[in-house]
Amino acid sequence: MPRLLNVSLLALAASMPVTVGAQEAQPAKPVYRPIATTAFRVGSFQLLLRTDTQTLAGLSPLAEPGFDFVPGKREPERQGDGYNHVGDIDVRLRTPGGEWRDFASAHQRKAITPLPARGVTLAAADITASMGDGIPLRVERRWVTVGGAPVLRFTLINTSQTPVEIGVLGLPMVFDNIIDDRTLEQAHAEASFVDPYIGRDAGYLQVTRLSGKGPALLVLPEGHSPLEAYVPLPQDRAAPKGTTFTEKSQRSQTSEGFYDWTIASKGYADKEWSKAGPQWNAPTSITLAPGARREVGVRFVQSPDIRGIETTLAAQHRPVAVGIPGYVVPTDLTASLFLKYDSKVAKVESFPAGALIATPTVAAKGWARYDVQARGWGPARLSITYADGTVQTVSYDITKPLDQVMADIGRFTTTRQWYDDKSDPFHRAPAILSYDKEAGKILTQEPRVWISGMSDEGGAGSWVAAMMKQLDNPDATEVGKLEALIDETVVGTLQIASGDHAGAVKKSIFYYDPKEHPGYYDPTENWRNWTSWSHKDADDLGRAYNYPHVAIGHWVLYRLARNHPGLVTAHDWKWYLDHAYGTVTAMMRDAPYYTQFGLMEGDVFVDILKDLKREGMTAEATNMEALMKGRADHWKTLQYPFGSEMAWDSTGQPEVYAWMRYFGYQPQADTTREAILGYDPTIPSWGYNGNARRYWDFLYGGKYPRIERQIHHYGSALNAVPLFDAYRANPADTHLLRVAYGGMMGGITNIDRDGFGSAAFHSWPDRMAWDPYTGDYGMGFFGHAYAAATYLVEDPTFGWLAYGGNLTKAADSVSVVPKDGARARLFVAPAGTWITLEAGKIASAAYAPATGRITLTLDPATATTPAARLFIETTTKTGPRYSAATETVERGARTIPLSSRTTTIVLTPR
Repeated sequence: MPRLLNVSLLALAASMPVTVGAQEAQPAKPVYRPIATTAFRVGSFQLLLRTDTQTLAGLSPLAEPGFDFVPGKREPERQGDGYNHVGDIDVRLRTPGGEWRDFASAHQRKAITPLPARGVTLAAADITASMGDGIPLRVERRWVTVGGAPVLRFTLINTSQTPVEIGVLGLPMVFDNIIDDRTLEQAHAEASFVDPYIGRDAGYLQVTRLSGKGPALLVLPEGHSPLEAYVPLPQDRAAPKGTTFTEKSQRSQTSEGFYDWTIASKGYADKEWSKAGPQWNAPTSITLAPGARREVGVRFVQSPDIRGIETTLAAQHRPVAVGIPGYVVPTDLTASLFLKYDSKVAKVESFPAGALIATPTVAAKGWARYDVQARGWGPARLSITYADGTVQTVSYDITKPLDQVMADIGRFTTTRQWYDDKSDPFHRAPAILSYDKEAGKILTQEPRVWISGMSDEGGAGSWVAAMMKQLDNPDATEVGKLEALIDETVVGTLQIASGDHAGAVKKSIFYYDPKEHPGYYDPTENWRNWTSWSHKDADDLGRAYNYPHVAIGHWVLYRLARNHPGLVTAHDWKWYLDHAYGTVTAMMRDAPYYTQFGLMEGDVFVDILKDLKREGMTAEATNMEALMKGRADHWKTLQYPFGSEMAWDSTGQPEVYAWMRYFGYQPQADTTREAILGYDPTIPSWGYNGNARRYWDFLYGGKYPRIERQIHHYGSALNAVPLFDAYRANPADTHLLRVAYGGMMGGITNIDRDGFGSAAFHSWPDRMAWDPYTGDYGMGFFGHAYAAATYLVEDPTFGWLAYGGNLTKAADSVSVVPKDGARARLFVAPAGTWITLEAGKIASAAYAPATGRITLTLDPATATTPAARLFIETTTKTGPRYSAATETVERGARTIPLSSRTTTIVLTPR
């Protein structure tokens, strides 16, 4: 029976999340009067306008009239005061010497005055009466046709005798992201997600379907209507006192809520945002002299599909920006920025000054090209002014060189987060526990007990990050601590060591039991919520989501023991691989319910299975493969196999994709890939580029819990993993690579200069800051460390490019110096060749297009890396197979002795 998406909703009570029953009896729904509408056919759309308010009640592609970008089916229940629609407007204004005052057309509706509609005008009205009493403006709204596209246009006229400063000018953007009471199939077919490019005059919204299928909707600025900020409409019960910018629809795990296209935002900066971090753009206001007017508006345009968005923008004469490899730039990497617009670039400015150096270079097929070098650290932006006065902003994040970032997080997690209190009553020592950067302390206790319990995502994140850092960047001291963590705390405390449940994983080591531990718990905290698990609840073994974390710990130490002699000393490689395998089988035995869903970091299971096969552990491999195939065969029967403990999630898709590919279920892998693109965009901003949608996990792992769009929660880097694989299988689809690289590098922005990794960035403009808790960041770092690589690409438009490295071109070859965080993986796209190292690092690589020859230069040997272990895989049907002049093949890898100098390996196609 299909499951309705109304389960596990969270609300905040006493500043803590509480659960609403999954199948509670619901009161009878009220009966609403029908809404009268008028239909218009404009270009490729059918519009429905309410006859009473002239707000948008339907927006459907003509090719698919049953689909609606706006929540038209919910129009009867959303018809009253306080429900915003496309076509509403809100303003905050003041006169000289006065205070800011708020007015909004949706707050308390009054009858509008229709105006003549002729020619290109579909409908027009004076809506001043609906704005609220005392507004010194006349507000007129028109729906018009411009160039075959529907346009919403407002005219604001100062009717007073004094100047009026408009500090907030917002247009509610209400699209159907409400997935309550829909099955997963219905949600993927009917609902949409919205992603903003907050880029001033070049800004836009893209509205994409959950399935990832086309067409997509673009909302573009009409006239001078910059997308200066993207502001959430507050729930009416939680709105600041005096504001009318409210929305009665409640945010929940199944509804992110609605936002304002905000043209002016200084009025917010003066009040609600006064303590926030820097905004995406400098806040501005608009001043109207007596009798003066200002027109603003937005245009609705259809893109045939997600991949066609930039082509559609260019066709609509909008500025287009493409950053390679994205908008997260380490200081030792030269990035590229490509710009396309009808007007020439007049100037490029950096904010802060000098943070970004943009140098014009050779143009590429109608695109202006700039080399971008970063200096300093943290968020920065380029402001591009075109000759016609259009201003576009592109948001960047500057990081340290990634080898330093890797060292930073390894050091921080194993020192500042290292917990070695032998008197701990919960037996967590030694451990890497969650951390509060704001307070500068380890979280030894938290009412959401898993945060202090080394399990679940919010508690396991930090030690998983410490483990994954070692995969390609091992440090002997850190590895020694992690061996102790596994031996003394994970096995036997977090994980059952022996008996009928051997290998099973508890929900949390920490729990709330004041009788068992009197006087331990902080009395100033609220321990009365469901989140304060009892000892019995914390010992529960049935949560499959906890098992990949433990499997990762064992698997990483297996890889290190197998490939780096002398580095791991507590056990041999087989002990760790046995325990990784035992964790998987225990999950299937003791936590079967959640295994019906894809699990975050579940990709590691594929590697464990492959390693079992390579090591000749046939019985174990056969058993594990059968267990995993049972899951995959179930997913194969589902139209959208992306269920979760949550109603909708971006967590399970990567593992589902991995097993679909492994077992050859390509149609299901393709469906998964496209669904990821539906919630994971490519946008000229470090925050939204590759940012897989998530908006509820601050409730579970953040210091400041609320339903809020999260920037680079762990989903960004995890969802990059399947997109990289899909790109390597089809190098012509560079959209996949761009989104993947954005997500993978997005997972680096969480790490601050000290090495602290934040759960996610608070995107709402009243905060604009990283959450002080580590939370579940380690799941994202898994994705980054697992996928880190350099990609050498010959783009049909932009020419030779390097994602993750610095490129140089010679007459007969192209060379790249990798600057990614691993330097252990390289994809040569023209050859369809995936080169990976389980030991050793790539210093540089050269590719000769005429011959197909690849030359690798490897770093010198180290004490624990006397030899490189090289794998070469052809990922495309037409790619060549390579051989090296000297090679010893062992367990599928070429073993290459290293020396005190660099080693050169020539790979020749055969």
